[in-house]
Amino acid sequence: MTGTTRVRALAMAAVGLLIASAIPLLATARPAAASDNGQSVRPAMGWSSWSFVRRTPTEAKLKAQADALVSTGLRDHGFVYVNLDDFWQKCDDNGFVVDSFGRWSVDTAKFPGGIKALADHIHSKGLKFGFYVTPGIAKNAVTRNTPIEGTSYHAKDIADTSKTEKNYNCKNMYYIDYGKPGAQEFVNSWARQFASWGVDYLKIDGVGSADIPDVQAWDKALRASGRPINFALSNNLPVANASTWRQLANSWRTQGDVECYCGPGSNGSGYPLTDWSHVSTRFNSAASWQQHAGPGGWNDLDSLELGNGDQVGLTADQRRSHFTLWAMAASPLLLGTDLTQLDPVDKAMLTNDRLIGVDQDGVAAKRIVNSGVKQVWSKKESDGQYVVALFNTGTSGSASVSVDWSQVGFTGSGDVTDLWSGSHKGVIADSYGATLRPGETRLIRVKPADSLKVSAPSRAEGEQS
Repeated sequence: MTGTTRVRALAMAAVGLLIASAIPLLATARPAAASDNGQSVRPAMGWSSWSFVRRTPTEAKLKAQADALVSTGLRDHGFVYVNLDDFWQKCDDNGFVVDSFGRWSVDTAKFPGGIKALADHIHSKGLKFGFYVTPGIAKNAVTRNTPIEGTSYHAKDIADTSKTEKNYNCKNMYYIDYGKPGAQEFVNSWARQFASWGVDYLKIDGVGSADIPDVQAWDKALRASGRPINFALSNNLPVANASTWRQLANSWRTQGDVECYCGPGSNGSGYPLTDWSHVSTRFNSAASWQQHAGPGGWNDLDSLELGNGDQVGLTADQRRSHFTLWAMAASPLLLGTDLTQLDPVDKAMLTNDRLIGVDQDGVAAKRIVNSGVKQVWSKKESDGQYVVALFNTGTSGSASVSVDWSQVGFTGSGDVTDLWSGSHKGVIADSYGATLRPGETRLIRVKPADSLKVSAPSRAEGEQS
């Protein structure tokens, strides 16, 4: 074992022990027909380049964020993926510049060492490397009629030039006709290339119902690549196809981007990264997708915009609610902020292992109260305890939010711990309530009294703040 490999193995073992000690065992009940590729037994955690770096990723920027994951201690709390999103590719007037086998070429001005060198650096830090692609085959590959690696077929043999795929960068991507010989082999060649570069996570973007053949092809290709790769789908996927996404992939974006594109830079880049309206719309999608999440496949609510304080566009209360909803939904936790400028308030949030444990428990919560700005979510973990989140989703005015234990799933009394503060609130009878500021949340763990060695509750009223 090399020194680099040893460092990575030790770091990942430490992360595994930390997460295992912070959370209960996975619940045994799980949705049917999950992907059996062995990936993402728990939701992925890490960082993605899109929100902050946006259209200007470089080797130096990615290395700096990877280094910051380590130096800030976030890696040791489970944030291990460093995901390079779009705009790593080179374009000309006809779309993507391609290599000799019709695959996108790396923009070497941005990544002079190539993608493998970047992945190697990330791996040397005990981290994992994520990458990005969209469905289809590039116009330049078809124009040049590039060969498909390892076959006698060429790009024109598999391209459906009557239809163009969704692409957010160079565009000019044709559909692939998967009824044609060579189509699967083309995707296989791309997956082998990514595996040889050290990719651990692949996001395929611009996916809709019409792209199910592409998702099937990429699922097959990644399994055959010789490397374990976490397979993520994006974005705003239709819930009508949820069972298909779950069977083929490890996560799927349930809505469009969480970014507001309201910053002062080009294409709305820069701070703020998001706003409360973009976050709060996730409450409804999390509720509608809830039944489809479970080990091996997760409802992805998009980037977690914690790390840079108020300038991201959310107050501290809203950021805690943002994190709480993502954790209750068991969404992947992929940070979108600049980790080289980590705000101390946000660092305390992100290193709260009680919150991380709620996300990593393998259970997506149900919404049990939805009344105006008042929402309550609940989930039962495998040890019989419940996690309950109360929210005031409004932007003005306090709200008194309460829930009966019978709505949560048990009756009588419960022993309550506040998960944000870690404070023990004692045994509370019948119901729980809190007065919440606009955008504020309360997150508690409740152990039903029938599992306690006590004869009576010590108090009967809910906490008021």
